[in-house]
Amino acid sequence: MPQTPHVETHFTASEFVRDIVIGMADGLTVPFALAAGLSGADTTTRIIVVAGLAEIAAGSIAMGLGGYLAARNDADHYASELKREQREVEELPEVEAHEVLEVFETYGLTHAEAVPIVDSLRTRPKQWVDFMMRFELGLEEPDPGRALRSASTIAGAYIVGGLIPLAPYMLMASAASALLVSVVATILALALFGAVKGHYTGMPLVPSALRTAFIGGLAAAAAFGIARLVSGGK
Repeated sequence: MPQTPHVETHFTASEFVRDIVIGMADGLTVPFALAAGLSGADTTTRIIVVAGLAEIAAGSIAMGLGGYLAARNDADHYASELKREQREVEELPEVEAHEVLEVFETYGLTHAEAVPIVDSLRTRPKQWVDFMMRFELGLEEPDPGRALRSASTIAGAYIVGGLIPLAPYMLMASAASALLVSVVATILALALFGAVKGHYTGMPLVPSALRTAFIGGLAAAAAFGIARLVSGGK
């Protein structure tokens, strides 16, 4: 009798998607808050656009650099730990063998069940090191090109996100009118972004959309209020 295949659903978002989430989240909220804050200070649309573009440029570079350094740090950490494990397997095999036994015992294997597996691993140094890297240290070998891709993806997503709240100020002469359009456009973009993020992270779409829109809107409202207060409420 044919059986229905068992299908498991897990979080499958790639590093590319995670980088887009990082860049887009900040890109939508920070320039939005800046533009709203400047609008609260009765600033002209020209100044808001110039300041907004400057912030997008600086923010995208900073975010991209942060992504690059984080990925490089992961690669350097992996390389350092790999060398250490290779040295310990060669110089301290008994100690490493005992550590492998402890790993298997945490998965419920008895000492008698784990010993043959450990003995087999000891005849395969490369696989032994790979096992220690993955199951003792919890490290996966990073992609060599990850750093540059991460930097460009985060920076690009930041730019795209930042242009959404700034676009009304580029197209409209009145800062007050542009602010209203920017608020609507950005809240909708935040909600859509939150829903997409929820889809990839396995969260319910509506709560994810509402939470993302609320956080972004709260940031802009705080910036607007502070700027209004500093400018004397004019």
